[in-house]
Amino acid sequence: MINRWLFLLFLCPWYCLSQTLTGTVIDKVTQQPLETVAIYFDNTTIGTTTDQNGQFSISYTDAVQSTLVFSYLGYEKIFISDYRLKSHINVELVEADNALDEVHIAYDDGLTRRQKLRLFRKEFLGVSKYGKSCKILNEDDLVLKYDKENKALYADSKVALIIVNKALDYKITYDLMDFEINFNYVNERTAEFTVKSVFYYGTSFYKNLEDSGQPKTVKSRARVYKGSVQHFMRSLYNENLREEDYLIFFDGFVVKEWSYFNIEIIAESNFKKVTLKDKVSILYSKNFQSELQVDIDEFYVDIYGNYTPIEGIYFSGAMGKQRIGDTLPLDYGILK
Repeated sequence: MINRWLFLLFLCPWYCLSQTLTGTVIDKVTQQPLETVAIYFDNTTIGTTTDQNGQFSISYTDAVQSTLVFSYLGYEKIFISDYRLKSHINVELVEADNALDEVHIAYDDGLTRRQKLRLFRKEFLGVSKYGKSCKILNEDDLVLKYDKENKALYADSKVALIIVNKALDYKITYDLMDFEINFNYVNERTAEFTVKSVFYYGTSFYKNLEDSGQPKTVKSRARVYKGSVQHFMRSLYNENLREEDYLIFFDGFVVKEWSYFNIEIIAESNFKKVTLKDKVSILYSKNFQSELQVDIDEFYVDIYGNYTPIEGIYFSGAMGKQRIGDTLPLDYGILK
């Protein structure tokens, strides 16, 4: 399956029309240009920085549906979603308030930093061979707090986390905006932890490392892609779940997928509307089982695997266990 997919991926790539956005970034108070501001489309490999005059130029295609992020150390991030309506924008950044997050200060930890780091790495990076190959280069910037009473671990960082995924040859810049692990059971003495739920979100920028074009890396990325949420969403859009080796189950029995998923074309839109009749199980390649529960009336997906809203769509099982180490940028497999 992997080799067949690799040939299909590179013989039949997606070609997209390119558009260019230019602009200037300045300090809102001083009105002076800001140099080296990071500008990127969230969860992609598409990014740039401002020059000495605060100016930038960034190109994108129809495949890019994610938010445009402006990030600069010591300043509040800016998020722009309506960039398609513009060809030039001016952005004013405001200095960030560096006050400590008061909500964490009163927590009675009860855990060592080493224990908290181990839990964070496991639930943020993942435990697959790809997750285990990841290394956070600036772990000292992480603020980790354990709420003993509520059995919850929180993480925060005032600067972006720099993660190297050696197995997939990516350098990931991740602006962590929220992170929380809730435990069902904790034994601090024996270091036993039973995880109830994990929630985190942030913005990310992927950069290909030097060996990213090597056959080993190409195969590893294709292996991660197959059976991922991204792969599933693209297959859902194309209405070819079975052709892509997915089976849908309900109440322990294989069902006709389109009896549970309803796909509607939206005129003059890159998205299709999806509604799900009930919670279903998803079996990929006869080996990897996941569950999908949707707590919203409908959601929208495009051919590239972008879907919205994210909140209210819950995967468990194989897909639910995928973490940062198992993810690819949204523009993976798309020829720019």
